[in-house]
Amino acid sequence: MRGQDVTSSASQAFQARPDLTGSFGMCASTHWLASSSAQAVLERGGNAFDAAFAAAFVLHVVEPHLNGPGGDLVALIAPAGSPPRVLVGQGPAPKGASIDHFAAEGLDGVPGAGALAAAVPGAVDAWLLMLRDHGTWELADLLEYAVHYAGSGHQLIGRAAETIAAVAPLFRESWPSSAALWLTDGAAPGAGDLVRNADYAATLARLVAESSSRAGERAGRAARIDAARAIWRSGFVAETIDGFVRSTPHLHSSGTVHRGVLTLDDMAGFRATYEDPVVGSFRGTQVLKAGPWSQGPVLLQTLAILDGFNDAELDLTTDAGVHHVLEALKLAMADREAYYGEGLSAHDLDDLLSAEYAKERRSLIGPTASDRIRPGRPAGRGEPALVSFTTTDETAAGPAGVGEPTVSLSASLPGDTCHLDVIDRWGNAVSATASGGWLQSSPTVPGLGFALGTRLQMCWLDEGSPSALRAGHRPRTTLTPTMLVRDGAVVSALGTPGGDQQDQWQAVYLVNTLVGGLSPQQAIEAPAFHTTSFPSSFWPRTWTPAGAVVEDRLGDDLIEALVRRGHVVTRAGEWSLGRLSSVSREPSTGLLTAAANPRGAQGYSVGR
Repeated sequence: MRGQDVTSSASQAFQARPDLTGSFGMCASTHWLASSSAQAVLERGGNAFDAAFAAAFVLHVVEPHLNGPGGDLVALIAPAGSPPRVLVGQGPAPKGASIDHFAAEGLDGVPGAGALAAAVPGAVDAWLLMLRDHGTWELADLLEYAVHYAGSGHQLIGRAAETIAAVAPLFRESWPSSAALWLTDGAAPGAGDLVRNADYAATLARLVAESSSRAGERAGRAARIDAARAIWRSGFVAETIDGFVRSTPHLHSSGTVHRGVLTLDDMAGFRATYEDPVVGSFRGTQVLKAGPWSQGPVLLQTLAILDGFNDAELDLTTDAGVHHVLEALKLAMADREAYYGEGLSAHDLDDLLSAEYAKERRSLIGPTASDRIRPGRPAGRGEPALVSFTTTDETAAGPAGVGEPTVSLSASLPGDTCHLDVIDRWGNAVSATASGGWLQSSPTVPGLGFALGTRLQMCWLDEGSPSALRAGHRPRTTLTPTMLVRDGAVVSALGTPGGDQQDQWQAVYLVNTLVGGLSPQQAIEAPAFHTTSFPSSFWPRTWTPAGAVVEDRLGDDLIEALVRRGHVVTRAGEWSLGRLSSVSREPSTGLLTAAANPRGAQGYSVGR
C-alpha cells in the first residue's frame, strides 16, 4: 500500500518536533505559555477542563492579535464516560444589526474592522459555563495565570509586534484608546519587548472579587462562577462596553465613520449553550464537528467524498492525491456557500452528509482542476442562489496561507485565531478554537483592556443568502475544532487557526494520519495546501478560481504537475501553512500523545 511507503519515508525524514507520549496529561496550543499554564494546572490536580480554561485566558494575553475576551469560541468537550458535546460560545448579531441599518449607513457589506461588525461576545460566558459544569478549580485560581502575564508582563511575540506596528498609524490617528494601550509615546513595541495589559489584569481581578461578593460567603463554587457570568454579561463589563459603543463613533475598514450597535441588553440576553455534535466517518473513525452554523460539516462532507477513493488515490506525495483533496474541498465549500447557516435543518444536513450525495459529488471530480463554484442539489433541491462576489488574484487577498480578514486600515494585515487541546489521565478531553476581539479589530474598550470582535463580517447583506445578517441569529463562523472517536471512546482532539483553511488543513492532516499512516507530529509537519477557489468568509469576500496555495516542500515536480492539471498555484514558502495541534489517547492502554505545529516557533505541546 502506498500509504505504508509514505510512513516509511516520513519516519526517516527530518522531524522538527517529537511526538510526545505519556500517561498523565497532555496539552497543546498555539502559544507555549498557554500550553505550559494548562500543564501546570494538570500537575496540581486539575482536570482537562480546568487546564483548558487557564490556557484560554492566557491566550487572551499573549496572543491579543489572534483572540480576546470580546470574541468567540467553539469547542468540543468530552467528559470521561459521557458523550462529547459542542460548547457554543458564538454570540448572535445584536438586535440593532440589520441589513436595513447597514444600508442606512451607506454600506453594501459588513466592514472587516470596527465595532459595527461586532457580534455579542460569547467566549467568556462559554468558558465559564464549561468550568462550572465540568471543572474542579475555583475561578480565582485559574485566572491567576492570565492575571500574572497581563499584570507582570510577557515578552511580545514577533507576529504580535508586526501587527501593532502595522496598525499604529490607525491607532494614533483614529483609535486613541488602542494607542493608549499598545503604543508608548506613539511608538509600537518590538518583538521580545516586555508588554503589560494592566487594564485586563484589573478586569479579571475585579470579576473574581465581585463574583465572590455577589455570591456570598456561604455560596459554593458553582454559585460563584454563575455570579461571574452574570457580572460579565450585565455588570461592569457589559455596562462599560455599552457606554463606549454608544459614545464612540470611529473609523471602520470601509473608510467611513460609524458607531456600533451592541448594547447592554444584547449582552445580558446571551447564554452559552451545549449542542450535540454532528458526526461523520472516515476510514472507520468517527469525526465530530459543530453544526452548520459553523463550517464544521465542510470537513465531514470532504471526508465522505474522499472515503470513496482508494489509498493510492489519496497519497499526498503524488499530484493525484493532492488534486483529489483539493477538488473535494471545493465541492464541500460550494455547498457551504449555498446552504450553511443557522437555519439549515437537521434533515437537510443529513442529505448533505449522506453517502449517496457524497458519491454524486465524487463523480464530479475529473483529472483537471475546476474553476467554478459548483454547489449540489441534495435530495432534488432546486438551483441554489449564490451571492455575487469578486474574483481576485492571491496577492491581492493578503499573505498566502493565513486566510482571515484584512482588518487594518493602514496595511494589508490579516487576523487569525487560537487553538488549544487538552486530554488528562482520566480521559477528559477538550478541543477549542477561539478567535475574534483582536487588538486590531476595533478600538480598545477603555478600562477593560480588550476590543470587540468583527464576526458579523461573515454575514452577507443579502436576504437570499443562508448566511445573511439577521438580528438575534448567529453568524456562520469558521471556528471548527474536531474530535475523533472509535468504539465509543474519544481517541483524539485536534484543530487549527486559519479561517476558511481550518477544515482544509484538518482534512490534509486526517488523510495523512488515517490513510498515509503518519504519526500526528509527522502529519502536522507534512507539506500543507488548501484551495482558495470559493468566496472568502471575510471582508472583502474575494476568491481565486482554481486557486491552490501550497507549501514549496511538496516539491517542484508535484507542484508543476498540479499546474498542468489547471490549478492556479501560489507557492507559500517552505513552512507557512497550518498551525495544527492535537492530543490523543489510546483507550486500551491509556497512553497519551501530543503534537504541535513548529511553523513560526510559537505553538507548543507539553505533557508527561
